[in-house]
Amino acid sequence: MKFLCDEMLKGLARWLRAAGYDTEMAKDGETDRELIRQARASRRLLITRDNKLMEFRNAADTVRLLHCTDTDNCAKILKQKTSVNWLHQPFSRCLLCNTPLIGLENTAEVSVPDDVRNTPLFQCPDCKRIYWSGGHVQRMREKLEGWAKV
Repeated sequence: MKFLCDEMLKGLARWLRAAGYDTEMAKDGETDRELIRQARASRRLLITRDNKLMEFRNAADTVRLLHCTDTDNCAKILKQKTSVNWLHQPFSRCLLCNTPLIGLENTAEVSVPDDVRNTPLFQCPDCKRIYWSGGHVQRMREKLEGWAKV
């Protein structure tokens, strides 16, 4: 499954990326027609809270409408509507640009805190952001595990 989240659900998009899903975020101000076109062209499910998107012809094939107010609730409803696995491939994609991460072999040139230098490091080949498994990853994993149980 691949996703496109509209501008109202950018937080959910980051969590889908954290779970390992190929998830694009709509640019602010994109028209409904453009969102539908983009989702269909890239074979993505368009995730939205906008009722008007369901008015497009054959929208149900492309759009998943979520009636939710916060990320926790949206994550639970999305799982019900799509059978998303919140433990799909955790922490395998860049949270910023959606690119699959690669493991770093040579960490000597990388600027990271000394206490993580000997832990596995990952980098986004596009935006060059460095990732490692710190306390924040454990907290995020616990949230993903909680959503997976629902």
